[in-house]
Amino acid sequence: MAYLTLKNINKIYPNGYHAVHNFNLEIEKGEFIVFVGSSGCGKSTTLRMIAGLEDISSGDFLIDGKRANELGPRQREVAMVFQSYALYPQMSVYDNLAFSLMLQGVDEDVIEKKVLATAKILGLTDYLDRMPRALSGGQRQRVAVGRAIIRKVGIFLMDEPLSNLDAKQRVTMRSEITQIHRVTGATTIYVTHDQTEAMTMADRIVVMKEGYIQPVGTPRELYFSPANVFVAGFIGEPPMNFIRGTVRDGKLSFGSNTIDLKLLGRTETSSYEGKELIFGFRPEHAVLGSVEDAYQFSCRVELTEMLGDNTNVYVASGEDNAILKVDPHDTPEMDSDTVFSVPFSKVYLFDGETEEVI
Repeated sequence: MAYLTLKNINKIYPNGYHAVHNFNLEIEKGEFIVFVGSSGCGKSTTLRMIAGLEDISSGDFLIDGKRANELGPRQREVAMVFQSYALYPQMSVYDNLAFSLMLQGVDEDVIEKKVLATAKILGLTDYLDRMPRALSGGQRQRVAVGRAIIRKVGIFLMDEPLSNLDAKQRVTMRSEITQIHRVTGATTIYVTHDQTEAMTMADRIVVMKEGYIQPVGTPRELYFSPANVFVAGFIGEPPMNFIRGTVRDGKLSFGSNTIDLKLLGRTETSSYEGKELIFGFRPEHAVLGSVEDAYQFSCRVELTEMLGDNTNVYVASGEDNAILKVDPHDTPEMDSDTVFSVPFSKVYLFDGETEEVI
């Protein structure tokens, strides 16, 4: 049996707003699950229902097989890390870490041992006497994480904990949180709008859209085998390119471009006749120039972004636009005409109406 189970969870506010629709998910003990999606998709609301900070309108939330809908946060034995750090400004780092244990009446010697052990894991040993205002953003976030893990609870909940950090701090904290998870072995649910965090940290990713859960999978599954256009476009940076076209006589036509569906492995094409399909390919799968077993596009270079290890090239082919991710040494000139190819094996096809993969 799964450690955490969410069955047909709904959240409807008094004003009638339906924030979360029929959310179903099973989470195994020790998993690192990431909820990802754009702002307002319901990911933080779902996390707060798991924490006991929001009432569940309907459905069942189970912890180790037992219904927990009516249990308060403390009874659920969860620890939560917020975006805002939520440190006590008048307390030192030591006292911030020790505070929850003090409230529980834990012996001072035990508190000291736990604080020192936690500080060592987080690299805070030299900062225990400092006040929060004397710390950097990354150090404050470590203290916030430390307050959660010192309680030795079974469930960690993290709501966009890195969003206030700069780019370098975010990279560092990503690896530190992942390491902490390995050390503690606690079941962790992490909310973010940053798909890079989701891809690098998660055992499984839960993509949400407008309150609905999308297909759940490992980072590799969602990246290489996306179930629909939304997931394909959300996972990956830059996002997947999509070009809409219509099937006529077994060929997909989009603008002046036409491709035989048989080249894409669709031997039976009559069922697609007259339908709108979406031709998708990832920026890194495009190759500048002409190659074998690939579809070729003539295009014009509109913009280039040199990023060091690669260059993003923005191109226009007729009325369609795309982003290519190429070797920086092969960066074409702005406003030049060029050709790029997409290997047939790297093409994704989606139904134009349902946007599901086909």
